[in-house]
Amino acid sequence: MADEPADTGDTRLPIFFHLHLVSDATGETLNSVAKAAIAQFDSGIPIEHTYALVRTTRHLDRVLSQIEDMPGIVIYTLVNYDLRDMLEQRCAELQLPCLSVLDPVIQIIGTYLGQKISHRPGGQHSLTPEYFQRIEALQFTMAHDDGQSTHDLHAADVILLGVSRTSKTPTCIYLANRGLKAANIPVVSGIPLPASLSSLSKPLIVGLTTNPDRLVQVRRNRLLSLNERDETSYTDMDLVAEEVRNARRIYAQNNWPVIDVTRRSIEETAAAIMNLLSNRETDRANPL
Repeated sequence: MADEPADTGDTRLPIFFHLHLVSDATGETLNSVAKAAIAQFDSGIPIEHTYALVRTTRHLDRVLSQIEDMPGIVIYTLVNYDLRDMLEQRCAELQLPCLSVLDPVIQIIGTYLGQKISHRPGGQHSLTPEYFQRIEALQFTMAHDDGQSTHDLHAADVILLGVSRTSKTPTCIYLANRGLKAANIPVVSGIPLPASLSSLSKPLIVGLTTNPDRLVQVRRNRLLSLNERDETSYTDMDLVAEEVRNARRIYAQNNWPVIDVTRRSIEETAAAIMNLLSNRETDRANPL
């Protein structure tokens, strides 16, 4: 009797652990770092405790009390030395791992620039010109969502095209938070796109596409969330497949770059778009 193949499946039980995120600002940086790191471990499931705007010893005392009650990993972004020392000393007494995630980056930048750090909490959230640029970009993006306000598309940095449910709106909002004015226009069979698209030179026009099977699934989930259970042309596989093919034909006819969002997160799609922007700027700065 032949030997049965070995089971290569991962049978490890999940490991739950407390993860304390201590920040003197909004905590966004810590949350992003934590998510990126945790994604590398299949069995680790964090119980997250986020403490934002920790800027006084009184506030930190309350945080330390919770850390003591729920021991686990502590990572932080605190620029005040007294608060840092207080946190690190107590974690050492509790024998808990404690790490400042920004220190290596701050040190290497400071060494390269030959400058000392400002010790200003939440400096990345100051009301700088870049901040107001993001606000302006977000306002533009909201006003140009789903084919609205096509009269001034020339002011956009990016224009996304795609059939319904290809993540156009959330991707545009993500780009706006990076300071880019992003508009999006739905591709609907039988409805022409704005004529001005063919004459635009400033905006990067990108076509989004996806796998029809996946698109039908997403659309069905969307209808269920609206308590609509009847099958319609919106979720008909043959019609959806033709809808996707038609969109791709339009992209090809206009020589617009295409991004397949089937297996991409919003962040990955946005990163691909920003790469296209960067490459275009390089090509324009260094023409053959």
